[in-house]
Amino acid sequence: MSNELGQDGVGVAPVQAVNTLKQNIDESLAEKASSMDDLISSGAEIRVLKAGDMVEGKLLSVGKNEVYVDLEGIGIGVVRGRELYDDQATLASLKVGDTIFASVVEGENKDGNVELSLRQAGHERVWQSLKEKMESREVVSTKILGANKGGLMVEVNGVLGFLPVSQLNLEHYPRVEDGDKQKIFSALQSYVGTSFAVQIITADPEEEKLIVSEKAVSEKETEDRLSQLKMGDVIKGTVTGVVDFGIFVKFGDLEGLAHISELAWQRVENPKDLFRVGQSVEAKIIGIDKGRVSLSVKQLQPDPWLEAVKQYQIGQVVEGKVTKVMPFGVFVELSKDIQGLAHLAELSHEAIKDAESVLKVGDVKSFKIISIEPADHRLGLSLKALEEKPVKAETVVEAKTEEAEVTQDETKA
Repeated sequence: MSNELGQDGVGVAPVQAVNTLKQNIDESLAEKASSMDDLISSGAEIRVLKAGDMVEGKLLSVGKNEVYVDLEGIGIGVVRGRELYDDQATLASLKVGDTIFASVVEGENKDGNVELSLRQAGHERVWQSLKEKMESREVVSTKILGANKGGLMVEVNGVLGFLPVSQLNLEHYPRVEDGDKQKIFSALQSYVGTSFAVQIITADPEEEKLIVSEKAVSEKETEDRLSQLKMGDVIKGTVTGVVDFGIFVKFGDLEGLAHISELAWQRVENPKDLFRVGQSVEAKIIGIDKGRVSLSVKQLQPDPWLEAVKQYQIGQVVEGKVTKVMPFGVFVELSKDIQGLAHLAELSHEAIKDAESVLKVGDVKSFKIISIEPADHRLGLSLKALEEKPVKAETVVEAKTEEAEVTQDETKA
């Protein structure tokens, strides 16, 4: 038949070709009818097709407007209309006798044939392939097509996907000192056009959501290396990033984060004041959780509070410099290593809403120590404890009234 029909389904002798096609289809239908009778007489279960079912068949003919498929044990399938035009690339590679997969659009049309879609079947095959890659943890190469502030756009098997920033490996994770989103976006844009090795971690055909991970590629090796670490281990590494919430330290093939609260015993306003990228540091492992390593730099240094705080006692009057004004109070530097906090309620006998109305950064004042908690590095200060509580006007009036009454009583006596 393929010799009689051209690419458009019509060859040198169009009438003869069409008649031959009709004869072949009629013969196929007759065979199916005979097979159907046999199935019915044998009591075998007959498959009833519904929209969305996947079927397999052999190609009977490829015409300009229709494609016919032999569905063994079922009948004749036909692909036409949009389902035909949308998949010309697939059709061009097919020939009569080929086995193809298709999706059922309608179980039986007015001609008694099964309406099929190659396009939908192709879509399902692609997503099935993606799910298989995800389940097998196959590593695939993907080109970076674009970027936004949350990650990178990729493509796998012709399907658009997303690579979140959190799923980038150490090499490509953007190190932005101040966490500026525009700078992060610029760093991500620099990857557009390059190729990354990734693994699929989400393949949802219903929502058409494809998410990939770069760090998952080396996850097993990372887990093996992490399993060799212990809490309390001391590591030597290099600062790879300085951000407003701490520093990233690379040691070997791993990386950890030292939070700003673990950089020094004294209060740190900005990690950049103490560290720079490329600097060598030693740190103590204080946490290993879900692939993340938490580090502490300060715990390798003696705690100055343990000795320095011995020179202070509750009730002692000390002089300090205001270093920071917050809505809840002010921080006061008593020495290089010791800072205290004067709460808003301890700044004045009068109710105040703004600490800056009483003290400003740089002010040097005397305070009274009202609490000391060395283990928590807390030292409470009070400004109002050094001042006499003002006498209210009504109290003065009451005192004078009582005095006048006493005087009158004495006069009467």
